[in-house]
Amino acid sequence: MRWKWVLLGAVVLVAGAVLCWMGLSSGVLADDPTSSRARIQEHLTPMLQVLAPLHKELGPPQPGDWLSEHEEAGQTFEQYLDCDPITPDEVRRVLYLLPIGQFSDKQREVVTLTADYLERYFGLPVKFLPDIPLSDIPESAQRRHPSWGMRQLLSTYFLRDVLVAALPDDAAALLGLTAVDLWPGEGWSFVFGQASLRNRVGIWSIYRNGDPDASDADFRLCLLRTIKTATHELGHMFSMRHCTKYECNMCGANNREESDSGPLALCPECMAKVCWASLFDPVKRYRQLADFCQQHELKTEGAFFEQLLARLEME
Repeated sequence: MRWKWVLLGAVVLVAGAVLCWMGLSSGVLADDPTSSRARIQEHLTPMLQVLAPLHKELGPPQPGDWLSEHEEAGQTFEQYLDCDPITPDEVRRVLYLLPIGQFSDKQREVVTLTADYLERYFGLPVKFLPDIPLSDIPESAQRRHPSWGMRQLLSTYFLRDVLVAALPDDAAALLGLTAVDLWPGEGWSFVFGQASLRNRVGIWSIYRNGDPDASDADFRLCLLRTIKTATHELGHMFSMRHCTKYECNMCGANNREESDSGPLALCPECMAKVCWASLFDPVKRYRQLADFCQQHELKTEGAFFEQLLARLEME
């Protein structure tokens, strides 16, 4: 019975934390983010303890998995706080999206819904910049894949030469998005997305996310894959490193199978990073994400957000 008293004590702490959040954040940055973050930091810790049992820890990496080929130490919430992370502030608080190349109507709908999801995920406004046509991209930043033959865009060119120059003054971050496949340079076949930790810019492609025009099921799959990648890359831009403890949206992925097997939700440690960085109430955040999933028939993902929400709302 002892564990029940421990859990009850943690729930009481969370209830108190939620009440404190009501006075600290409604999903909008406070006038003084630095002092607000100092006040809310202590309230996130008991939330981690309560949510942890709902999340699955990573097992040993299988051959071909990200962690079998990339040695990474991971990053706890406390380590994140110690790294002087890039965060939104009272001036830089808008997430910008920059479409690159052409999109079908359904692809454009996926992008529009992704903007909606990002607002709910980070608690920040999302705006679009004018499209960049493929004709504006130099030949040196394009290629035909040597084996597969499809057109690809050089992701590092956009990180270095396009996105930093296009970054608005009020931007917390800027993401380029395209329906063309990406590759990051010599030695790589492709990449789903790539981001600069310090420059607050990134790029991702929906090319490998399936054909949203094929059927309703294909549309939902493309949407799910796209919001996974977009939130992952934006997480990097707020100094979040790959998660190595839990099955989490911030885990690295070497291939489509590994990416698809991972959850849409963040683990408790990474959720705390997002809520601390953007001063976003976790309860409100989970409620909005659950509502989005319900609206767009992402049933498995929505059910898990409902579980997390219910755990935080326990009294």
